[in-house]
Amino acid sequence: MSSEVLATLEEMRLSLPSFCTPRGNFLPWRREGNLVFLSGQTCDWDGGVPYTGPVIAPRQTAPADGPHVTVETGKKAAEMCALNLLYFLQDACDGDLDRVQTVMRLGGFVNCLPGFDCSPDVINGASELFIALYGDRGRHARTAVGVSGLPGNASVEVDAIVVIA
Repeated sequence: MSSEVLATLEEMRLSLPSFCTPRGNFLPWRREGNLVFLSGQTCDWDGGVPYTGPVIAPRQTAPADGPHVTVETGKKAAEMCALNLLYFLQDACDGDLDRVQTVMRLGGFVNCLPGFDCSPDVINGASELFIALYGDRGRHARTAVGVSGLPGNASVEVDAIVVIA
């Protein structure tokens, strides 16, 4: 089956993960009518978490011990979260990501230290991917908040609500 969305991903030199397994006892997505509620996805990729620890703003001091990432790297982590969301959304759409009518809302969570104020910049990584793939249908309401920790010490987590045909 051809897909405009998958072709656009390929043009962007991106792809969906080969597999994605939920980190707990929950459904990765739930559908009610034409609404799909996608559970939060961290920046897991092929069984590992490549982006771990807090995202550090340019004016913040990085922790002396433990991993951390920059805002720009956090943005890449958010994009990876969006690719994981698309992996499960494809399942909810019976394999056809072109059925997406509207991305209604994204919720973004950024692992960070106190005083971090760049959460919107980080979550733009997910927002920009949905807009690149769906144009105006990909524009959405959004929350971007800083948190003190995420599953697997992931740097970012994103969830979504999507309308499909």
